[in-house]
Amino acid sequence: MREAAFFDLDKTVIAKASMAAFGLPMYKEGLISRRTILRALYAQFIYMHLGASEEKLARIRDSALALAKGWDRDRVSSIVADTLEKVIDPIVFAEALELIADHRAQGRKVVIVSASPEEIVIPLSRYLGFDEVIATRARVDQDGKYNGEMEFYAYGPFKAAAIRAMAARDAIDLESSFAYSDSYTDVPMLEAVGNPVAVNPDRVLLKLARERDWEVRNFVRPVRLRGKVSVPSTPTALAIGVASVVIAGALVVWKTALRTRRNHLAHL
Repeated sequence: MREAAFFDLDKTVIAKASMAAFGLPMYKEGLISRRTILRALYAQFIYMHLGASEEKLARIRDSALALAKGWDRDRVSSIVADTLEKVIDPIVFAEALELIADHRAQGRKVVIVSASPEEIVIPLSRYLGFDEVIATRARVDQDGKYNGEMEFYAYGPFKAAAIRAMAARDAIDLESSFAYSDSYTDVPMLEAVGNPVAVNPDRVLLKLARERDWEVRNFVRPVRLRGKVSVPSTPTALAIGVASVVIAGALVVWKTALRTRRNHLAHL
């Protein structure tokens, strides 16, 4: 049986949220309106200040699906393809790249497992040399537009279920495999393998890792990859990652507007 190494994406392979820089391009392309910005700021407030329970995350997920409803899949994919290299360079952790190369050298399948949308994760996985992707998918209608429904949410226990399904399909020995994540929400994924590793762990995951004697690693060396690899354009389905895109873009626009207003008042 073959072994594998499963990597969460944000703050594990890359230093920031994978979609954080896509908000502003989408705003410029007209996908995000002022009304969307207000709603996204509210969702960000709920997420950051009132906690991230399953119920709250479900509401944010449903809100994101509603916001993205009607967006054209190919247009979103084009925006991602045009800006992906700029977004992740230079925020890829050198330590993650070294681990990926080491696992591949030892014959292991390397997989990104991310709650981000496929149209971001798939091109990024190819950019970084991963073998396969488990990511969130949303449904599209016959015209290629998002219909506001979720097909697969790659979050929490659903990540673990997808990993086990892949293991059964590809004859992967999970007991000898590895998993890497920074978040307590990925405990089911970490528990699915025999070698769980907490990377830049949040407070709750760090506590659990110490209690269970899991390996803990800190990745601190982002590197620049521009010009070394090419980024393919792959139309796929949008999903909950849109929430982060919208929120990030909203915050960028809001902060820019606030700064502009302050400068204007200072000159009056």
